Amino acid sequence: EWKNTFATWDPQDFCNISKVILPLDTYWSPPIFILERVNGQNSDMNYMVLMHNGSFNSIQPFQVTLKCGLIILKFPFDTQTCNLSIASYLYPAVTDLVMKTRRTASESMKDSQNLFLTDGEWKFTNLSIIEYMETMEDKGYSVITYMISMERRPTLYILNLILPTCALYLLDMAVLFGPSSLEEKINFQIAIILGSSMLAVILNNSLPTSSNKPPVIGTH
Repeated sequence: EWKNTFATWDPQDFCNISKVILPLDTYWSPPIFILERVNGQNSDMNYMVLMHNGSFNSIQPFQVTLKCGLIILKFPFDTQTCNLSIASYLYPAVTDLVMKTRRTASESMKDSQNLFLTDGEWKFTNLSIIEYMETMEDKGYSVITYMISMERRPTLYILNLILPTCALYLLDMAVLFGPSSLEEKINFQIAIILGSSMLAVILNNSLPTSSNKPPVIGTH
């Protein structure tokens, strides 16, 4: 939402019309960019609402893919924080454009919890907003960063990976120190090795790879 003092009128002079809907390119609109954006689908809602007091309002939904560095050392009990930064590097903030959030972090958090899917792998835990100035080539630009915190739901990995792995290790110890004959122990050990190999393949396909440090569960 922004204002243009040159686009105002008195509704009484125009049949009490207090707002009009116009194409987005009719008047100037602030060009903004998502810094972490990799790719995405642009919105088809290229329209804005102009109020009689010169206030413009434009709602543009986007579906984007963002780059985010993951720390998966505690996988699958990890919590990740990803940033979504919105900026406009065409207009310096000192003289032209300063961006502000319309809602507080708590209000955005509440809306995000209502809209975010709750039955997926990730649980939306927190949202914080930072407004700051970024300097490039001796010019300051306005940036708004949304810090999104998510917690992984580990139930699936516990049932499919951790519990079977622990069961194989317990079975290995029971066979090793049990009263069975040497031939039976060897047969059990071969079966356990085969089962561990299958779990290792499943684990390798399930572990995320976008991290400098491998998860603890993958190194044991």
